[in-house]
Amino acid sequence: MHRALTAAESRPVYELDPARRVVALTLDDGPDPRYTPTVLALLQQHGIRATFFLIGENAVEHPELVREIADHGHHIANHTWSHPDLRRVSESRVRDELERTSDLLQRTTGRTPTWFRAPGGDWSDVSLQVGADLGMRPMAWSVDPRDWARPGTAAITDRILRDVRPGAIVLNHDGGGDRSQTVAALKAYLPALIDSGYFFTAPPN
Repeated sequence: MHRALTAAESRPVYELDPARRVVALTLDDGPDPRYTPTVLALLQQHGIRATFFLIGENAVEHPELVREIADHGHHIANHTWSHPDLRRVSESRVRDELERTSDLLQRTTGRTPTWFRAPGGDWSDVSLQVGADLGMRPMAWSVDPRDWARPGTAAITDRILRDVRPGAIVLNHDGGGDRSQTVAALKAYLPALIDSGYFFTAPPN
């Protein structure tokens, strides 16, 4: 059984403790066989734990990558089955999108996701309630370099280094299209943040 979430736990989390020099790196829309392995190698190189918001349709195609993410100690989180706008679908569809994905991730890794993210960060009262029913807290973000739009490696890097602050939750993408700019930006900004005294964390399970 899922633990019932409190009202406070059912509200989207936009940042972590601003009193600590920590950053939570989150990666959406994977797993992707082209980019996820490179991202995992980069994170391992720097000793960083991240949170991967996985899409069910991708996870079912690449279970070995899902297991690899989990085996590296990263958080596995729920990003719906097919990436719909949760504000525009029925409650039963919202439940199916989240429940199917959680069930798959649990079967694949032995762990039940405790966090979910609405595609586009487009929460609705219904999706927040369904997530709470399934024992999942909603995670948003405070730093969005819009890397999904492929604005260029320099733009992604500059936006993150400009906007990051203690407690920031950073949004990046390792799936959903050509993510070579994101990978190149990670290579540039992760060491820069570490050099400026930031620690990386995955929010508590």
